[in-house]
Amino acid sequence: MKRTFADLHMRLNSKEPPHAAQFASKVAELGYRLIAIPLAPETKAQEIQKLKAAFSDEGVDFVSRVDLHPRTPDELLGSLRRLRRKFEVICVLSENKEVSRQAAKDRRVDLLNFPLLDYRRRFFDRAEAELASAGVAGFEVDVKPLLVLQGPARVRFLSCLRREAALALEFHVPVVVSSGVSQLLLLRRPREMALLGLLFGLPSGSVLDTVSVNPGGLVERNRKKLEAGFVAPGIRLVRQSGDC
Repeated sequence: MKRTFADLHMRLNSKEPPHAAQFASKVAELGYRLIAIPLAPETKAQEIQKLKAAFSDEGVDFVSRVDLHPRTPDELLGSLRRLRRKFEVICVLSENKEVSRQAAKDRRVDLLNFPLLDYRRRFFDRAEAELASAGVAGFEVDVKPLLVLQGPARVRFLSCLRREAALALEFHVPVVVSSGVSQLLLLRRPREMALLGLLFGLPSGSVLDTVSVNPGGLVERNRKKLEAGFVAPGIRLVRQSGDC
Protein backbone atom coordinates (compact mmCIF):
# COMPACT_ATOMS: atom_id res chain seq x y z
CA MET A 1 0.00 0.00 0.00
CA LYS A 2 1.29 3.44 -0.92
CA ARG A 3 2.42 5.51 2.06
CA THR A 4 1.18 9.00 2.82
CA PHE A 5 4.25 10.89 4.00
CA ALA A 6 3.86 13.50 6.70
CA ASP A 7 5.83 16.19 8.48
CA LEU A 8 3.95 17.55 11.49
CA HIS A 9 6.46 20.22 12.48
CA MET A 10 7.41 22.55 9.63
CA ARG A 11 8.14 25.85 11.32
CA LEU A 12 7.84 28.06 8.26
CA ASN A 13 5.89 31.26 7.72
CA SER A 14 2.95 30.28 5.57
CA LYS A 15 0.29 32.70 6.81
CA GLU A 16 0.58 35.09 3.87
CA PRO A 17 -1.03 33.66 0.70
CA PRO A 18 2.10 34.02 -1.51
CA HIS A 19 4.18 32.20 1.11
CA ALA A 20 1.55 29.49 1.49
CA ALA A 21 1.44 28.82 -2.25
CA GLN A 22 5.23 28.68 -2.56
CA PHE A 23 5.54 26.48 0.49
CA ALA A 24 2.77 24.12 -0.60
CA SER A 25 4.38 23.66 -4.02
CA LYS A 26 7.75 22.87 -2.44
CA VAL A 27 6.51 20.28 0.06
CA ALA A 28 4.40 18.60 -2.63
CA GLU A 29 7.47 18.38 -4.85
CA LEU A 30 9.41 16.71 -2.02
CA GLY A 31 6.72 14.06 -1.64
CA TYR A 32 4.74 15.18 1.42
CA ARG A 33 0.98 14.82 1.41
CA LEU A 34 0.26 15.70 5.05
CA ILE A 35 1.91 18.60 6.86
CA ALA A 36 1.40 20.72 9.95
CA ILE A 37 2.72 24.16 10.84
CA PRO A 38 2.52 25.54 14.40
CA LEU A 39 -0.01 28.35 14.54
CA ALA A 40 -0.58 31.01 17.17
CA PRO A 41 -3.25 30.04 19.75
CA GLU A 42 -5.35 33.04 18.71
CA THR A 43 -5.45 31.99 15.02
CA LYS A 44 -9.00 32.26 13.75
CA ALA A 45 -10.87 29.38 12.12
CA GLN A 46 -11.18 31.38 8.88
CA GLU A 47 -7.38 31.71 8.66
CA ILE A 48 -6.97 27.97 9.14
CA GLN A 49 -9.47 27.26 6.37
CA LYS A 50 -7.59 29.59 3.98
CA LEU A 51 -4.37 27.69 4.68
CA LYS A 52 -6.11 24.36 4.13
CA ALA A 53 -7.41 25.60 0.78
CA ALA A 54 -3.99 26.89 -0.33
CA PHE A 55 -2.30 23.58 0.41
CA SER A 56 -5.17 21.52 -0.98
CA ASP A 57 -4.60 23.13 -4.37
CA GLU A 58 -1.19 21.39 -4.42
CA GLY A 59 -2.55 18.06 -3.19
CA VAL A 60 -1.27 18.56 0.35
CA ASP A 61 -3.45 18.03 3.42
CA PHE A 62 -2.83 20.86 5.91
CA VAL A 63 -3.17 20.08 9.62
CA SER A 64 -3.76 22.79 12.20
CA ARG A 65 -1.29 22.55 15.07
CA VAL A 66 -0.45 24.56 18.17
CA ASP A 67 2.74 24.31 20.22
CA LEU A 68 2.33 24.97 23.94
CA HIS A 69 5.18 26.24 26.13
CA PRO A 70 3.57 26.11 29.60
CA ARG A 71 5.62 27.08 32.63
CA THR A 72 3.43 25.21 35.12
CA PRO A 73 1.04 22.23 35.06
CA ASP A 74 -1.89 24.55 35.81
CA GLU A 75 -1.00 26.73 32.82
CA LEU A 76 -0.93 23.61 30.66
CA LEU A 77 -4.35 22.46 31.88
CA GLY A 78 -5.84 25.88 31.17
CA SER A 79 -4.45 25.92 27.63
CA LEU A 80 -5.74 22.42 26.93
CA ARG A 81 -9.26 23.32 28.07
CA ARG A 82 -9.23 26.38 25.85
CA LEU A 83 -7.59 24.98 22.70
CA ARG A 84 -8.32 21.25 22.43
CA ARG A 85 -11.41 21.67 20.27
CA LYS A 86 -9.75 24.33 18.09
CA PHE A 87 -6.63 22.54 16.76
CA GLU A 88 -6.14 19.12 15.22
CA VAL A 89 -2.74 18.57 16.85
CA ILE A 90 -1.54 19.84 20.22
CA CYS A 91 2.15 19.53 21.04
CA VAL A 92 3.74 20.36 24.39
CA LEU A 93 7.32 21.60 24.22
CA SER A 94 8.54 20.58 27.64
CA GLU A 95 11.28 22.44 29.46
CA ASN A 96 10.59 21.37 33.06
CA LYS A 97 9.85 18.04 34.67
CA GLU A 98 6.51 18.91 36.29
CA VAL A 99 5.00 20.09 33.00
CA SER A 100 6.45 17.07 31.18
CA ARG A 101 4.84 14.64 33.60
CA GLN A 102 1.44 16.33 33.36
CA ALA A 103 1.61 16.45 29.56
CA ALA A 104 2.56 12.79 29.30
CA LYS A 105 -0.49 11.58 31.23
CA ASP A 106 -3.06 13.99 29.77
CA ARG A 107 -4.95 12.39 26.88
CA ARG A 108 -5.58 15.80 25.31
CA VAL A 109 -1.85 16.07 24.44
CA ASP A 110 -0.87 14.54 21.10
CA LEU A 111 2.89 15.05 20.97
CA LEU A 112 5.70 15.50 23.47
CA ASN A 113 8.65 17.46 22.12
CA PHE A 114 11.84 18.28 24.03
CA PRO A 115 13.44 21.23 22.23
CA LEU A 116 16.42 21.80 24.52
CA LEU A 117 19.69 20.16 23.46
CA ASP A 118 21.11 19.96 27.00
CA TYR A 119 20.56 16.36 28.13
CA ARG A 120 20.01 17.59 31.71
CA ARG A 121 16.93 19.54 30.52
CA ARG A 122 15.40 16.74 28.47
CA PHE A 123 12.87 14.86 30.57
CA PHE A 124 11.88 11.91 28.43
CA ASP A 125 13.03 9.35 30.99
CA ARG A 126 11.61 6.03 32.12
CA ALA A 127 8.82 7.59 34.19
CA GLU A 128 7.86 9.91 31.33
CA ALA A 129 7.73 7.04 28.84
CA GLU A 130 5.58 4.95 31.17
CA LEU A 131 3.08 7.80 31.62
CA ALA A 132 2.97 8.41 27.86
CA SER A 133 2.35 4.73 27.17
CA ALA A 134 -0.78 4.88 29.34
CA GLY A 135 -2.01 7.93 27.43
CA VAL A 136 -2.03 8.68 23.72
CA ALA A 137 0.88 11.10 23.28
CA GLY A 138 3.61 10.37 20.77
CA PHE A 139 7.28 11.23 21.14
CA GLU A 140 8.28 13.78 18.49
CA VAL A 141 11.88 14.06 17.32
CA ASP A 142 12.90 17.12 15.30
CA VAL A 143 15.79 16.32 12.96
CA LYS A 144 16.89 19.93 12.53
CA PRO A 145 19.68 19.65 15.17
CA LEU A 146 21.11 16.68 13.26
CA LEU A 147 21.35 18.89 10.18
CA VAL A 148 22.93 21.94 11.81
CA LEU A 149 24.98 20.67 14.78
CA GLN A 150 28.58 19.59 14.32
CA GLY A 151 31.30 17.86 16.33
CA PRO A 152 30.82 17.00 20.02
CA ALA A 153 27.46 18.81 20.22
CA ARG A 154 26.03 16.54 17.55
CA VAL A 155 27.45 13.44 19.24
CA ARG A 156 25.90 14.41 22.59
CA PHE A 157 22.55 15.07 20.96
CA LEU A 158 22.58 11.70 19.20
CA SER A 159 23.39 10.02 22.49
CA CYS A 160 20.30 11.63 24.06
CA LEU A 161 18.13 10.56 21.14
CA ARG A 162 19.36 6.95 21.33
CA ARG A 163 18.43 6.75 25.00
CA GLU A 164 15.04 8.39 24.45
CA ALA A 165 14.18 6.34 21.36
CA ALA A 166 15.03 3.12 23.22
CA LEU A 167 12.61 4.09 26.01
CA ALA A 168 9.87 4.99 23.54
CA LEU A 169 10.23 1.62 21.83
CA GLU A 170 10.31 -0.26 25.14
CA PHE A 171 7.08 1.36 26.32
CA HIS A 172 5.40 1.32 22.88
CA VAL A 173 5.20 5.11 22.63
CA PRO A 174 4.78 6.09 18.95
CA VAL A 175 7.80 7.93 17.55
CA VAL A 176 7.08 10.76 15.11
CA VAL A 177 10.03 12.14 13.15
CA SER A 178 9.50 15.74 12.06
CA SER A 179 11.74 18.34 10.48
CA GLY A 180 11.41 21.26 12.91
CA VAL A 181 13.03 23.47 10.28
CA SER A 182 12.30 27.14 9.65
CA GLN A 183 14.00 27.42 6.22
CA LEU A 184 12.98 25.82 2.94
CA LEU A 185 16.60 24.95 2.20
CA LEU A 186 16.72 22.63 5.22
CA LEU A 187 13.72 20.56 4.15
CA ARG A 188 14.50 16.97 3.24
CA ARG A 189 12.52 14.29 1.44
CA PRO A 190 10.46 12.02 3.71
CA ARG A 191 12.61 8.94 3.20
CA GLU A 192 15.76 10.94 3.95
CA MET A 193 14.14 12.18 7.17
CA ALA A 194 13.18 8.66 8.17
CA LEU A 195 16.65 7.28 7.50
CA LEU A 196 18.08 9.77 9.99
CA GLY A 197 16.19 7.72 12.57
CA LEU A 198 18.65 4.88 12.03
CA LEU A 199 21.33 7.12 13.55
CA PHE A 200 19.53 7.07 16.89
CA GLY A 201 18.50 3.45 16.95
CA LEU A 202 15.09 3.20 15.31
CA PRO A 203 14.48 -0.25 13.75
CA SER A 204 15.12 -0.33 10.01
CA GLY A 205 11.94 -2.32 9.40
CA SER A 206 9.64 0.33 10.83
CA VAL A 207 11.58 3.56 10.42
CA LEU A 208 9.35 4.73 7.56
CA ASP A 209 6.36 4.50 9.92
CA THR A 210 7.74 7.50 11.82
CA VAL A 211 7.03 9.76 8.83
CA SER A 212 3.84 8.09 7.61
CA VAL A 213 1.82 5.64 9.72
CA ASN A 214 2.49 7.22 13.14
CA PRO A 215 1.79 10.89 12.29
CA GLY A 216 -1.01 9.96 9.89
CA GLY A 217 -2.75 7.80 12.49
CA LEU A 218 -2.49 10.58 15.07
CA VAL A 219 -4.16 13.09 12.75
CA GLU A 220 -6.90 10.65 11.70
CA ARG A 221 -7.70 9.84 15.35
CA ASN A 222 -7.96 13.52 16.28
CA ARG A 223 -10.12 14.45 13.32
CA LYS A 224 -12.61 11.80 14.38
CA LYS A 225 -12.61 13.23 17.89
CA LEU A 226 -13.36 16.70 16.54
CA GLU A 227 -16.41 15.51 14.59
CA ALA A 228 -19.73 16.74 15.94
CA GLY A 229 -21.03 13.30 16.93
CA PHE A 230 -17.95 12.11 18.82
CA VAL A 231 -18.55 11.19 22.48
CA ALA A 232 -15.66 8.82 23.32
CA PRO A 233 -13.51 6.29 21.43
CA GLY A 234 -15.97 3.83 19.89
CA ILE A 235 -19.01 5.91 20.90
CA ARG A 236 -20.79 8.32 18.54
CA LEU A 237 -23.97 10.34 18.98
CA VAL A 238 -26.25 9.34 16.10
CA ARG A 239 -29.30 11.41 17.08
CA GLN A 240 -30.58 13.23 20.10
CA SER A 241 -33.85 12.30 21.79
CA GLY A 242 -35.60 15.31 20.25
CA ASP A 243 -34.81 13.92 16.76
CA CYS A 244 -36.89 10.78 17.27
